[in-house]
Amino acid sequence: MNHRSSLIGLLLAAVLLFGFAGCVDEEEYSDTPQGNFEALWKIIDEHYCFFDYKQQAYGLDWDRVHTKYQVRFDDVMSQAQLFEVLADMLSELRDGHVNLTAAHDYARYWTWYEAYPANYSDSLNRLYMGTDYKMASGLSYRVLDDNIGYIRYESFLNGIGSGNLDEVLMYMMLCRGLIIDVRNNGGGELTNAEKLAARFTNERRLVGYYQHKTGPGHADFSPMEARYLEPAANLRWQKPVVVLTNRHVFSAANEFVMYMKALPTVTIVGDHTGGGAGMPFSSSLPCGWSVRFSAVPMYDAQKQSCEFGIAPDHYVQQTDADFHRGRDTLIEFARQLINSED
Repeated sequence: MNHRSSLIGLLLAAVLLFGFAGCVDEEEYSDTPQGNFEALWKIIDEHYCFFDYKQQAYGLDWDRVHTKYQVRFDDVMSQAQLFEVLADMLSELRDGHVNLTAAHDYARYWTWYEAYPANYSDSLNRLYMGTDYKMASGLSYRVLDDNIGYIRYESFLNGIGSGNLDEVLMYMMLCRGLIIDVRNNGGGELTNAEKLAARFTNERRLVGYYQHKTGPGHADFSPMEARYLEPAANLRWQKPVVVLTNRHVFSAANEFVMYMKALPTVTIVGDHTGGGAGMPFSSSLPCGWSVRFSAVPMYDAQKQSCEFGIAPDHYVQQTDADFHRGRDTLIEFARQLINSED
């Protein structure tokens, strides 16, 4: 399957999912605390895509979750109390793509990065970037003093064009290597991740697989379908690349790291990424609140789930000693790696 048909397949999965999700609507459940609970539990039960994986990872039992939370609902609870208990139930999934949205609050699961070292500092980044760095759409970049290129991509919500990438790589042409820093990148548009990764391969490469739901059962999925990264038609980088990661790398940024890890000239440095390997979709409750959840599972080239993140090639943590010296430990490690390849 080529890149174009892979995207078409994902869109088809979305259409199938929404068509199937349409059978769970406000007419089936009353707009009461118990009705909203049952509606939410069933939406997740029939459409969430990581039940088997998370049962193996930490023993998630969604039927047991129903029993656990059912007793917490009554007809006299307030809207705030209802929201809190529903949010607590969703947190059992341990998924950063699962959210409950109401007019008064936004429930989220952020433990995937909050419980870990930051391994990134804005103040240190300003020291390395200075004030004369260049900007091209979503990219900030400069050449470091040892002739190594450095690109900071803060969010894949910020688009990049082919012209942007051509100009950046041309500017870095004489550099001995390149550092791409996606730390704290929480994701965004998957097409931006693919567009950037395509500049670092000269051949079509298998980078992963995906499935889509085919029924309400926890194991009702289509066969795995391959996803390929096609080389860019424009300027491509041929020298060493180091990608910097931390736990706050999530969703489309997690996918970018997955693509890059499959390429022979790329080394991943930093901390385990945060994960987020399920394409999210949304549904609604009888009370009008919206729920977002992971619905299309994605896997790496070895058919392993990256929902809980991707391990780096080199684990490197920011040290207090380096911080007080104004040194970013991860950037300095990346520079040493590139310089050692000369």
